[in-house]
Amino acid sequence: MGNLAYTTPDLESGDEHAIEKPVSANGGAPLRLRLISRPLLVAQPVPEPSIFRSLAENLRDTLFPRKLPPLVLTSQPIAVGDPMAVKRSPKSSAAAFMVHAGIIALIAWLAFEAHQHVVIAPKPKVVPIDIMPYIPVTVPTPKPMGGGGGGGTHTVVEPSKGHLPRMVKKPVVQPQILRIDHPKLAVQPAVMMPKQVRIPDAKMPNIGVPQSTQVAVASQGAGSNSGFGQGSGGGIGAGGGNGVGVGSGGGYGGGVMSVGGGVSAPQLVHSVDPEFTDQARRANLQGVVSIQLIVDSRGNPQDIRVVRHLGMGLDQKAIEAVRQYKFSPAMYQGHAVAVQMVINVNFHLY
Repeated sequence: MGNLAYTTPDLESGDEHAIEKPVSANGGAPLRLRLISRPLLVAQPVPEPSIFRSLAENLRDTLFPRKLPPLVLTSQPIAVGDPMAVKRSPKSSAAAFMVHAGIIALIAWLAFEAHQHVVIAPKPKVVPIDIMPYIPVTVPTPKPMGGGGGGGTHTVVEPSKGHLPRMVKKPVVQPQILRIDHPKLAVQPAVMMPKQVRIPDAKMPNIGVPQSTQVAVASQGAGSNSGFGQGSGGGIGAGGGNGVGVGSGGGYGGGVMSVGGGVSAPQLVHSVDPEFTDQARRANLQGVVSIQLIVDSRGNPQDIRVVRHLGMGLDQKAIEAVRQYKFSPAMYQGHAVAVQMVINVNFHLY
């Protein structure tokens, strides 16, 4: 007979699996077994408790924890070999000791070398400096040496070299070139000079200016009122009076001179560049400011005045620059004298 098969699906009970049981017709052993799975539609596969029920259960487990049965361990220990039971070879121990000793020696050597090469910066030496308040030093104007004198006969030639006439308190005859030999009423010429004054003289047969270099022509110079020099008054030099040198009223020295006639010009040894004002720089103003000043016998500028103005603050800047000038003084008859001169201060934008 052929094979018979029947199925007993229990769909009514909600079983989601149906088992097909094939059996033989004569009730012998089953020929095959096949499991057939069918999906079962449910409203809520995983039921979720409400929030209040979950809160109540958590509160109960916290206050009244459940007693669980004792935990029974079903695992069994497994016997393993003891690693320390194996004896280490002497060669391995010696090699490990040598490696560790070498590493420790290397670390010690590196630390020692690093300590030897540490550069310690020298501690700076602090020298206390007592800074005093700046007090400007004013150079006093040298006092005049006294009166002097000068003369001449309006001669273009420089006065001739010679010795000074005799010095008296009240001279009678002015010094001049001797025109008549052996006059019958001879009066010796003289200049007004205190007796205590001693000035250098030239050993020459005729009267003249001791510091002059002109020895070819007999001349009394470009001055006036007799005497020798470039001044007036019957004296010797470039002053006014019957004394010797600059100044007036007799005696020796004194006064402010002008360059020329035996008076050398002072030489500028230190100068300062003038500064521009912002107003002049914006206006691109350039030009020259003429300054009149007196260079004293020490080479310092005195009595600085502007005689040619430029404006926009440059006149004051020129005065500030000239105040810092330094000169080598003018010389007359071997000594330093004060002279009046005019210098130009240039303002140029480069």
